[in-house]
Formats: sequence, C-alpha cells, structure tokens
Amino acid sequence: MSTFQDLGLNEDLLKAITDLGFETPSEVQEKAIPILLEQETDLVALAQTGTGKTAAFGFPMLQKIDIDSRTTQGLILSPTRELCLQIANEMKAYGKYCKGLNVVAIYGGSSITDQAREVKRGAQVIVATPGRMKDMIKRRLVDITKIQYSVLDEADEMLNMGFKEDITDILSGTPDDKNTWLFSATMPKEVSTIARKFMNDPQEITVGHKNQSTNTVSHEYYLVNARDRYQALKRLADANPDIFSVIFCRTKRDTQKVAEQLIEDGYSAGALHGDLSQNQRDIVMKQFRSRQIQMLVATDVAARGIDVDDITHVINYQLSDEIETYTHRSGRTGRAGKTGISMVIVSKSEIRRLKSIERIINKKFELKEIPNGMAICEVQLLSLANKIHNTEINHEIDKYLEDINALFEETSKEELIKKFFSVEFTRFFNYYQKSKNLNVAAGDSGRDSGRESSGSGARYFINVGEKDGFDWMKLKDFLKEVLDLGRDDVFKVDCKDTFSFFNTEKEHQEKVLAFFTDYKHEGRFVNVEITEDKPSRGGRGRGNSGGGGGRRRDGGSGGDRRRSGGGERRSSEGRGRRSEGSGSVDRRRGSDDAPARSRRSDGGGDRDKGEFKTTHSRSGRSRR
Repeated sequence: MSTFQDLGLNEDLLKAITDLGFETPSEVQEKAIPILLEQETDLVALAQTGTGKTAAFGFPMLQKIDIDSRTTQGLILSPTRELCLQIANEMKAYGKYCKGLNVVAIYGGSSITDQAREVKRGAQVIVATPGRMKDMIKRRLVDITKIQYSVLDEADEMLNMGFKEDITDILSGTPDDKNTWLFSATMPKEVSTIARKFMNDPQEITVGHKNQSTNTVSHEYYLVNARDRYQALKRLADANPDIFSVIFCRTKRDTQKVAEQLIEDGYSAGALHGDLSQNQRDIVMKQFRSRQIQMLVATDVAARGIDVDDITHVINYQLSDEIETYTHRSGRTGRAGKTGISMVIVSKSEIRRLKSIERIINKKFELKEIPNGMAICEVQLLSLANKIHNTEINHEIDKYLEDINALFEETSKEELIKKFFSVEFTRFFNYYQKSKNLNVAAGDSGRDSGRESSGSGARYFINVGEKDGFDWMKLKDFLKEVLDLGRDDVFKVDCKDTFSFFNTEKEHQEKVLAFFTDYKHEGRFVNVEITEDKPSRGGRGRGNSGGGGGRRRDGGSGGDRRRSGGGERRSSEGRGRRSEGSGSVDRRRGSDDAPARSRRSDGGGDRDKGEFKTTHSRSGRSRR
C-alpha cells in the first residue's frame, strides 16, 4: 500500500496530513490523487460515502490552483448545507499551510451579503449548494468564468433532490476547457447524462463494484407487523445500550413524530429535517457530535451532511421510495475503516424491496429477531455492570463513606450487589416481563398489503383515482398527510381509474369519515364511504359491484356510510419541557409507554406547534 508521500503531494499538504493524523490513503484517494495531479483530465469516481472522497479531490485541487491569485479557480457543488460546510472546513484544514488560501462556503439559510463579501475578498475555491450558487450568479455576486476545476460531489444525490436544472445552468457558465471531477456513490441514468454533457472523455475509477455497499457494514433486517414498527425500534435501542445511531424516516412529518416519541419515552433523541432553521440544524448536529443525542432521526436529504465516524448503527425505520438511497443511508456507518451495522425494520409487504436492494448493493441481508424482554434485561444489566467496573473512583466520595458504611453495616456483599443492580434491572423487568413477541414469520406478500390478514381494518371507497394524478403510493402519502396518520396506518391501497380503495385500522374509522365530511381537493368534494373488500371479476370492486367507472353520489347520506356526529382532529403537539434552540425535551419517566430511562434526553428538533381543527358533519351534501 502506498503512502501520501508516494502520491506526489507537496510539503504544505503533507504537513497538514500529518497534523490531521492521516496515515495511509484510502482506496479512492490512492486511485484518484495521482491521476488528478499528473493529468489535466475529467474524472468519474464511484465510491461509497465515508471512503475519503473529499480528500481525493481536495488535495489535487489545492495543489494545482494558484494561491497567489484572487481569481476563483475551483468550484465544488454539494447537495446540502451541512455537506457544503463540512467540505469547506475540510478544505481549509487541508490547506492550513497554504498561505493566502481562501475557501468560501455558499449555501442557503445564511446571509447572502456576507457570503458575497467573502467571495469579493478573493476566493480561490468556492464550495456551494446549487440553489444558492445559481442565485449568486444571477445577481452577479460571483464570477465563475475562469474556473479551472469543478467538482460534483454526491452527484447522484444532487440530481435526486431536483438540482439537475441548477447544475446545468451553473456548469454552462464555466469554461469549456475546465476539468470536471464527478464523485458519486451510485451511477443512475441522470448522472450519466450530466457526465456526457459536461465531460470530455472522462477517466473512470471505481472502488468496489458500482452501487455496492462497503465491506465494513453488515446488513440486517427485522420482520414485524407494521403496527409494531415503533415498538421494534425501541427494543433495538434497548438491546444496544451504547447505540450511537442515525434513524431514517421517509418524510419530515414522520421524522419529527418518531423523534418526539423517543424523547417522550426517555431516549436521548433528536430530529433533523428540512423544516428546521439553519441554527436549529447546527444545534442538533453539535449535540449529536458531542453524543448528547444518541439517536438522530433524520430524512435522507438532511442526513447528507452527517460526517461522524463513530456511528454504530444505521436504522432504516422506513425504506426510501428510491431503492438506491439505501446505499447512502448505510454509508453513514462503517466509516474510516470502522465496522457498522445497518438495520432495516420491515413488514411483509416490503420484503420484495429488500431483494431489490440486495441486487444493487451485492450484499445479503441477514434476518434477525427482535430481542425479547428478558434478553434486553440481561443486556442492560451486564452493560451497567461493565460501566461500574470501568468507572474511575472519585475520591471526593471518601468523606461520605463513613455514613454510607454505617447504613450497610449489616448488609452482605452479595446482598449489596443485588440491591444496587436491582435499581436498574427492576425498571426494565417490570416493563418487559409481559411483553409480546414482535417477530413475524417470513413469507412473500403482495404490493402494499401492509397487514397480514386480508380482511383487517376498515375498508373505504374514495372517489379519486389515476385520472386525478394518483397512483397507489401517491394516494397513500396523500391520505397519510391529510389524516395525520403514520405511513403504516394506511394500507391495502388499490387505485383505479376514477376511484380507489384503502384500509385503516377500525380505531381510525370515525376520524376518517369525520375528516372527509365536506372536504375539497382541487376544487371538488372528495367522497369517502365504508365499503366491503370483495373482489369482482374486474378486480376489486365497491361492495359486490364491479370496477366500472365508480358510482358518484349526488346528495344525501346514501350507501352504507356511517356518519360521525362531528370529529376533532389534532396534529401531534409536543409535550414536555422545551429547551432553547433545538426544542429538545428532557423527560424521564417510568410509565406504561416505556421503562424510565437513566439517559438524559438533551437533543431534538424544533417541535411543530400543534393546532386544533374541527370539522362539522352534515346529514347530506351536494357533489360536484
């Protein structure tokens, strides 16, 4: 294996490398740095998150630009504010001995005037998010017409986030003879299109196989009923007392909801998503890096800027709509040569998606069981014993020992140990002694079945369908959003041409019917009725009728719909004490919801303030 000296880096960079504690280059650095130093070429580098890509393009750029010139010569585009700041800070650390170097980060959520002032001072390297960069170019606050080197970092994620047009506009304003270096974890068609348009005969290097997950991460999945997903998450946390993890949810709403539930149950958790201000995001990330937060619940977009080497677990609370996103998620752990575990909590309806992910990452998922209560009690007890055994004695306690010894004078060593550990053990034992088995048997399931029994829950007819722009997934997301339900609370969604069907548990029936009393979507009333789940010859029909065009009601209550006499909906309102900045809650409790936790919950995202809304039921209404 070569050393950094062998790669051809100059003395200033080698001194910085020594200060940073880097010993040997990673595979992507070993492959990319010599090419970029020795040749004026375009490059496509495929490597997983956490493999050292920033240094792979950062060192060559710093060595090749003219530090004595104030002209902007290097442009690095990244998908998120966090990643933009991370790259800028690393570039500054790499160039700490390059006198006169000015690296400027340009991103939304911060003063554009201050950023423009920094650029005007002479920024040889700009690290930017596409949206803010395009805005500054439009305002003529930055000049990129003399760019010599452009980098697209996490290119697949930028395109996945909808930045294709911005990237195209930005690169179109740069010189044709510049070098473009594209770094990506995966290579979807959109990335190939950008490469063809803006790169000239690029060299390509691949670390591992395309889209393959890193070998330092093991992949596990846990099969549970959809309604037990949150309980499974808590058990996985309790079974790993030293967990330091990122938990991924699909939407901002689910991210906030799960984080709030964990905080209320006494876990040191926090939320990271796009609805937080930049200051709130910075506070949450600071708490996570300092381990005040042990479980960071995040959306895929927000997590792009997480650069923490010691994450022990990635937990996929919900799988992303984009299968390729799993590669980015699992790359949050197993970084810098350390090992990590990627866990997926799935219901039967999601098994097929796991098979698709296996083909992409070229790795097998191992089916594991959610631990039972007694196993968790044992793990927690031994963890406490190890912590006590390894604790350094604070001799300030010596002056209190006489009184303590007097209290336990007639207590034997064995009895004292039992009493001491019973304080912790009893909490978990009382909570878990009657806990049920959350595991379900593996087996294939159809699309979006969501529940194991075919007739579970309440079945509804709704008068919107594919002609209204819905498919089963979009309709499911729409219903989950307007009804303020969890993703797994809406299931068995069947989308037809002009109407559809869906299920919820019986407990949500009154809420669903009350909500869709006089509800309009894009100017017309949406009609929801209770129906039967009986398939007809043409597929699933409404009651015993066939699919057809869907029966529309013109007035009155009709059918077999059950009216509620008015209902009250409320979005979840955070309970507990709010702390400054991140809106975290410090709550310790020993309730029926969770065993009281000894860990302090210091972190959290900004709570969405709940609001109360009331809909009024009518005995009949006209339809448009």
